[in-house]
Amino acid sequence: MEQFIKLSAADKAAFELNGYAIVKSLYTKNEINLLMQAAENDEVIQRNTYGRKDKDGNSTKLALWYTLGDNIYSLFARSRRMSDGVSLLLNGEPAHFHTKLMQKEPFVGGAWEWHQDYGYWYSDGFLFPCMISVMVALTEATRENGCLQVLKGSHLMGRVEHGTTGGQKGADMEKVNIALERLELVYVELEPGDTLFFHCNLLHRSDKNTSAGPRWSLISTFNLAKNKPYKEQHPSCYTPFEPMPDESILEAKMVLHTGDAGFKQ
Repeated sequence: MEQFIKLSAADKAAFELNGYAIVKSLYTKNEINLLMQAAENDEVIQRNTYGRKDKDGNSTKLALWYTLGDNIYSLFARSRRMSDGVSLLLNGEPAHFHTKLMQKEPFVGGAWEWHQDYGYWYSDGFLFPCMISVMVALTEATRENGCLQVLKGSHLMGRVEHGTTGGQKGADMEKVNIALERLELVYVELEPGDTLFFHCNLLHRSDKNTSAGPRWSLISTFNLAKNKPYKEQHPSCYTPFEPMPDESILEAKMVLHTGDAGFKQ
């Protein structure tokens, strides 16, 4: 039986100190290849993909949905590797907020401004920053194709006020510029299958894709189940889900998306 990588106590310590933990090869090449084949041929995903423009008018495409099922995308989010890791880092039972397929295409995939995810989600009615995102690299992520950049330890600053820049929300640049002077800027360069777990208050951004290759990633976001928002949100964000065995991803073969996944329009 194949032995799958699990998050360790050292990963948890890194997450608490730095605001993130990188786990190399958390998912295998075969699993990533299967997911990419599914995503590239999934008509439901394609119909529900939309763009977000940066301040220069460049656009990054994404599809976002709330409901987990038995399709291959959900099996990544429900896999023990991810769900147990999230439970370890959140210190409790997680619920699935949403998953999105990020598609930063060659030469035109736009930048993302400095922001914290909780800068958005606080306004959605989540009182506590007991939330985490898990980014699985589906293609190589490099400086040239606009990999994620993070400010190490910036989650300890707490929530920063956010405003709107282009079609995106961005963090207060007065505080970001001071943080840039004091904290280490890390370019999160990843190989397919590498996975980044990051705190909802970690400041992060990315540049435009200036390369000839795409940068695709699958990002699943989780909330501590007891952190129920006081504003109406999709019930998935406070409803615990059933984890699935790690073997289930390859056993799923090519089960694509269904139309009832609660896509964001």
